[in-house]
Amino acid sequence: MEFEGKTEKEAIDKAVEALGLERDEFDVEILENNKPGLFHKGSVKIRVHINAQNDEAETPVENENLDEDVIAENSVELESSEPLEPVSVFEDKLLDFVEDLIGKMDYPGTAYICYRNENKIRIMIESEHSGILIGKKGKNLDAIQLLVNVYAGKLMEEPPRIIIDVEKYRERRESNLVKLALRTAEQVRRTKRSKLLEPMNPFERRIIHTALNDMEDIATKSDGEGLLKQVRVIYRPVE
Repeated sequence: MEFEGKTEKEAIDKAVEALGLERDEFDVEILENNKPGLFHKGSVKIRVHINAQNDEAETPVENENLDEDVIAENSVELESSEPLEPVSVFEDKLLDFVEDLIGKMDYPGTAYICYRNENKIRIMIESEHSGILIGKKGKNLDAIQLLVNVYAGKLMEEPPRIIIDVEKYRERRESNLVKLALRTAEQVRRTKRSKLLEPMNPFERRIIHTALNDMEDIATKSDGEGLLKQVRVIYRPVE
């Protein structure tokens, strides 16, 4: 995307506000730099390049003996290698809604179903604007998913849960969260001291709780108020 301001800083500030990202989450290419003259004001035009992989690095995987069975049990469903054809008017309307929504956001793309069961439908978006659609820590993606689930509730009385993904962001994020949970449990077990994780949305917290649910000497609870809470991982001695 391109932004323009009287100075480079003003153009960058506009990009930060419009995209909802921090300055270090994108690179800047200066397209035009018109210095002020006697009869005209200066202007700078920039192009923003977003790294859609930023969030993948937030939970690095260390070389520890993680329980591969637990990782497998909690990993997300692998989407089909080929888009799944809609099997109902409901699914057709969902895909149309998603494409219309991102189109009105000026970040057009295509949407297709990559996984379904009776309780869940996963929709993948393909777009040249994937980094913006994901947003900082997936916030834009969460907002899109919320709107789609609200729309699904208007189409059906008890609709399946709709998961919206872009470039397998959620698959990477969920896999990393499971590994984070297991790594944190090992640290808590070793130190006998609880540890508080970063603020997470309800869906992410559920992944942490589920990953550690069967550990007799480890407990979890959510701390804080509002939508974003922190999961506390606690050591409990086994008698």
